[in-house]
Amino acid sequence: MPRRRRNKKVKRYHRSFYSRGDKIKKALGILLLAAVVLGAAWLAAPYVLDWATHTWYTVVRDRELPASSEAVSSQADPRPEPASSRPEPASSQAASSQAAASSEALPVAGTAIREGSWASVSLSALGDEASIRAAAQNLAQQGVTYALIPLKDTTGYIYYASAVPAASRSVAAHVVDPARIAAIFKEEGLVPVAGVAAFQDPIAAYTDRGMSIQYAGGGGYLWLDAANAAAGGKAWLNPYADSAVQFIGDLIEELYGCGFEQVCLSAVQFPPAVSSSQGFGETGGLSRDARLAADIAAWDARFADRVTLWYEYPLASCTGVSTTLGALPAQLGVQNLVVSLPAGEAQDPALLEQTAQQMKQLGAAYVVVRDSESGMFY
Repeated sequence: MPRRRRNKKVKRYHRSFYSRGDKIKKALGILLLAAVVLGAAWLAAPYVLDWATHTWYTVVRDRELPASSEAVSSQADPRPEPASSRPEPASSQAASSQAAASSEALPVAGTAIREGSWASVSLSALGDEASIRAAAQNLAQQGVTYALIPLKDTTGYIYYASAVPAASRSVAAHVVDPARIAAIFKEEGLVPVAGVAAFQDPIAAYTDRGMSIQYAGGGGYLWLDAANAAAGGKAWLNPYADSAVQFIGDLIEELYGCGFEQVCLSAVQFPPAVSSSQGFGETGGLSRDARLAADIAAWDARFADRVTLWYEYPLASCTGVSTTLGALPAQLGVQNLVVSLPAGEAQDPALLEQTAQQMKQLGAAYVVVRDSESGMFY
């Protein structure tokens, strides 16, 4: 019997075509998927690049790479920066700058006159850097402002290695380093003042006789302030001699080069004795006080804006006119006056105040009264 023939099944699909709406949906889906992929790639790109670069340098090039990942992460960090790091408005910045400027201590010029006490410093305490530092710190702890260092006294000796030609015989056997002293004292907040005795100088008078007071009548003999050398007579520099004024000015210049911006001149005067045997050479018709005023004016002009010059005179020369000056110190044009008190004598504070006020009325701008150890402004 013949086998019955089965009918073949026809395989049917769910759909055999897409409608227009289906095509649009499919396109939108593809675009959305592409956008998601691109966005993820954009976000991951810095990290991938950082990893790739780090791998290149550390594996291929065998060296370290600066921490760029930290920079990338800081760039990718969307957190807002703290208020303290945000830029301030221009007005706020200007106000902050002014406040900061006013709060910072401005440097004080070395020539500036500052209120404060004075103290004399022994050269024996300034032998080396350690002792100089210790002396300066000790004075600073005491509240001292001005430190007076005697670098040339009335014996004529100069206590540093001066290179001024007229000082060739005047340098003492034991000297100090003025540049080091000035620098360290300034570092400790002090005002170093070089003490220089001017015309009372029995050594330089012999080195350059043209600077000295000689006996009248010629002969080239130096006038002495006593009968003879055996009696203790000493020669003096001549305030009328331009070379003597130049010599003192050259010493000031030298000390300025060592860092001293304030100098105290003493013995800017004539000898106490007045004698017809004194020969001053060409005087130009000037009286003693007029010549001293001219000398002071010459130094002040030479060192204007570079060195503050003080002039020291004994109390007796400030309370009455003496033959050594011919006038009161303030009448000679002294602007910065130091009044030295006699050693071991008690003084009336009212008299000192009166003397200081009189000097100011006559033209002195600043008056300091000091004894052999300390001093103060009046």
